[in-house]
Amino acid sequence: MSATAVVTGASSGIGAATARGLAEQGYDVVLVARRADRIEALAKELAGEGRSARAHVLDVTDRAAVDAFADSLTSCEVLVNNAGGAIGTETVAEGDPADWRAMYEVNVIGVLNMTQALLPKLIASGDGTVLVVSSTAGHTAYEGGGGYVAAKHGAHSMAATLRLELCGEPVRVLEIAPGMVRTEEFALNRMRGDSGAADAVYAGVPDPLSAEDVADTIVWAVTRPPHVNIDLLVVRPRAQAAQHKVHRVQRGES
Repeated sequence: MSATAVVTGASSGIGAATARGLAEQGYDVVLVARRADRIEALAKELAGEGRSARAHVLDVTDRAAVDAFADSLTSCEVLVNNAGGAIGTETVAEGDPADWRAMYEVNVIGVLNMTQALLPKLIASGDGTVLVVSSTAGHTAYEGGGGYVAAKHGAHSMAATLRLELCGEPVRVLEIAPGMVRTEEFALNRMRGDSGAADAVYAGVPDPLSAEDVADTIVWAVTRPPHVNIDLLVVRPRAQAAQHKVHRVQRGES
């Protein structure tokens, strides 16, 4: 039987690309997200290619639903905690606590819910992998980051703590921290649907990372030999040396 890999936030972007990559590696992929139409279409697409994939509509912040989902699985070898997102670019002084709470719920509590619910099956597999998709925001603060920086620091801390607590168990805990990634929805959602503001994030940046770039990194980390643990891998585009240092090509510059 194929090993089962659960991918959250699989309806678009990094999650969808990761699901495709793991399915290509022979995993039985369970696509988890709130948007049924998206994940069902992706599951159908992968099945049409001869891959093993199934969709499960789920809000990772709903603990009762997460527990029911975990109970429905016979086994689980890989959990990719990818569901997350950012809301707004307000300063700490001006940030809306509701936005902070929403970001914390999905980026931290969602990861906690999925990990706690599936951990018994991951341990029982004898070769489990928990992967947390965090962000460089979880390692370096920046102005306007506010609640997103706080939430991703939480996700990073959870991965580090879990790794210590599971030492001796047959489960790896991996963290992939992407820098600037251009996907169809991340910046647009962060800018509350303002496409102009979303486009400005990437203006002049030569080749920001794509969802496929990050997914390729995730799949590589997951498919290392069982004794190899990729504790933390930071991946950025060449144009981004740090959160505050990004090369942008000016008009007329070749």
